[in-house]
Amino acid sequence: MKRGPLLNLPDALSLSRIVLAAGFVAVPEAAARVALIGAASATDFLDGWIARRRGVASRWGALIDPLTDRVFVLAAVASFVWRGELTPGQFLTLVSRDLATAVGFAVARSVPWLRRVPFQARPLGKVVTALQLVTLLAVLLAPPAVRPLVLAVGVLSAAAVVDYTLTLWRGRTR
Repeated sequence: MKRGPLLNLPDALSLSRIVLAAGFVAVPEAAARVALIGAASATDFLDGWIARRRGVASRWGALIDPLTDRVFVLAAVASFVWRGELTPGQFLTLVSRDLATAVGFAVARSVPWLRRVPFQARPLGKVVTALQLVTLLAVLLAPPAVRPLVLAVGVLSAAAVVDYTLTLWRGRTR
């Protein structure tokens, strides 16, 4: 990854998810919330695509992209719990991968022999993020689908945590 300006278009797209998260919490209408989930999904796709296409991928972007994904999902899921549309157990299931990877990141950065291992997105983690967004849409558009989707997020989150852990463990010897 190259060094470039502090903020470029892909980074601005990533950071826009913080504004979208605030909008999601503030707006009660289902149609507006669906649009905000769509916008968050679009920016999540476009930020990486543009960064790779233009050759402006950066460490800063690699850090803020997953962080802003987490902010949006956390705000949306917490909003649904607050409004009684999801249970606290569903909340924990939906954010379990995010909590586990946050702890994993902190551990990896505090243990000297793990510090040099890059902590980056993995394909299974991207699937979990996409399924989280689909679950958010289901809360608004297809409530009967929420329970099986939350279960799927939970199972895939556990698999993603194992995948991240194994990747980190293998990377320590490089």
